[in-house]
Amino acid sequence: MRRLPTRPLAVLATIGALALTGCGTQTGDPGAQASSPGGKRTITAHKLMQLTEAHAATGMTLLEGPTFDADGNLLVVDVTAPEGEPKVMRVDVTEKTARTFHTDGRGTYTSAQFSPYDGRLYLTDFSGGEIVSLAPDGGDLRVFFSGPVDGARMNPDDLAFDRDGNLYISDSRGMTEREERGRVVRIDRDGEKATVLADNLAATNGISFDRDYRGLWVSELTQNRVSYLRLDGSGAVTSQHTAIQVDGGIAQTDSIAVDADGNLYQGLHGRPAMAVYDQHGERLATIEIPGRTSGLESATNVAITPGGTTAYMTVSGPAGGYLYRFDALAEGVRQSNGG
Repeated sequence: MRRLPTRPLAVLATIGALALTGCGTQTGDPGAQASSPGGKRTITAHKLMQLTEAHAATGMTLLEGPTFDADGNLLVVDVTAPEGEPKVMRVDVTEKTARTFHTDGRGTYTSAQFSPYDGRLYLTDFSGGEIVSLAPDGGDLRVFFSGPVDGARMNPDDLAFDRDGNLYISDSRGMTEREERGRVVRIDRDGEKATVLADNLAATNGISFDRDYRGLWVSELTQNRVSYLRLDGSGAVTSQHTAIQVDGGIAQTDSIAVDADGNLYQGLHGRPAMAVYDQHGERLATIEIPGRTSGLESATNVAITPGGTTAYMTVSGPAGGYLYRFDALAEGVRQSNGG
């Protein structure tokens, strides 16, 4: 979950207030690549369509959590959408059309992913401190988990599922106070037990399993780093270290996706681009949007077509919320489809 133009305080002020209270295209090769300094690739992402404009009620729009459903439609959340406007949209990327999938008066939804256990769509409610779920058709809203974990209320940001359907949540506690109180929380698939796996992290944001489900990549927004948490067979953390230090300049580390080759796609808040690393921390490429970027200030997340390489990146700013398309370095898997 991220904001514009100075994410941590500005967006959370807007989100706190929320808790209280067209289509354009651009032609071109979506996989166009060029060399950049140091031999790293620059991959150009091309505009597919505009999904949202800045909302009058909130003064902003912020797209997140792209994930494909079983029919190949792309679901996208708008973090700052007010009640009555689409909080989750269903997008036909072939026809370039979008319609409301879900709206309500309660949630500030920052990520979305389908469970491998029950097939429902799970959403993190950052302001409400809850995890909710929807039926695949967008109905039957249920609260999956709510309440404190180890005595502290969550600010759930992104999520990832293990193969059995247990949830792993990036809890961004301490973000507004600029304190390192972020956590990684595991919630059993029945919602009955929540366990803190790691704490004292710097505004935990993106979270994704590695290719073999042996560990978790976790981005820490206020330190511009990606930590790696090694897991045992029961899902407990056995070791933890800083794996990648992201040289983002004014941009900060946002959501994370992982492709079939284990490459990390690190979203950037403060720049409409993504950085791509291999599992050993080598910078492989930068995903850029072409031309003038006035009014576009973040590339929060990406979904790569399951079994294919076409990727859809959520890009937002005062100019609106957009989908951009590019060719990924490898095929899409569960860890590059939501969260």
